[in-house]
Amino acid sequence: MKKIITILCITLLIVSCGTSKKVQTKKAKPRTVKVNRTKKNTTKEKEVIVAEETVKETPEVYANKTEEYIAIFSDIAQDEMRKYGIPASITLAQGILESASGKGRLSVEANNHFGIKCHNWTGAKIYHDDDASQECFRKYKNAKYSFRDHSLFLTGRKRYSKLFNLEKDDYSGWAKGLRAAGYATDRKYPSKLISLIERYQLYRFDADVLGKQAAKNDKHTVIKGDTLYSISRKYNLSVNELKALNSLENNDLFVGQILFVKPIPKDY
Repeated sequence: MKKIITILCITLLIVSCGTSKKVQTKKAKPRTVKVNRTKKNTTKEKEVIVAEETVKETPEVYANKTEEYIAIFSDIAQDEMRKYGIPASITLAQGILESASGKGRLSVEANNHFGIKCHNWTGAKIYHDDDASQECFRKYKNAKYSFRDHSLFLTGRKRYSKLFNLEKDDYSGWAKGLRAAGYATDRKYPSKLISLIERYQLYRFDADVLGKQAAKNDKHTVIKGDTLYSISRKYNLSVNELKALNSLENNDLFVGQILFVKPIPKDY
């Protein structure tokens, strides 16, 4: 009898241990695999999303606000040149000068880049201090209409008619002619336009419209031993003129640096 009881106890113990071991194996194995796969896939998905968002949201960077202005409005200026014969370089230089590279109040609040006053204007208006207090200026829905009005303003007035007899890319003649015809009273207005055109090489947009190769400014490549003074003497410039021509804020130079050295005419 004791032997039978002993055999039954051993049998139950063996069955119990085998069942427990089998259940633990089933539970542990799938749980481990599932956790690893889920974690790995989620990490990859997040990495892909972050990479895509970084590429899409990176803004284009410009050296300064004037470079940005040129990038935005050069196509419009070229279209106006094709339609009305006004050099794109002149249009851009006037826009840069008169709108403070698109940051002036009239350009920001009224999309008016050329300071065109109301003069029988029936559209929206903005009032701004200019030659007199609170003068009336035209307000546009889009800046491109300001560029179109600028073209119509110059082509529609007889006093500017001689300008259209100049070579299509004669920006110097246009700059001088605009002041001579009464566009601006500032004695330095022509030199300011020419300075902008040559500093930012705006003449390349004229050449593109006309299918020509743009004439390059004279340039100097800095070599060891060069100083602003030695370079200015070589090209008959003052140090201040050389710095202004290249937008230099200090006297530091580096080997291989490219400097514009074509002097701006002073006879107007």
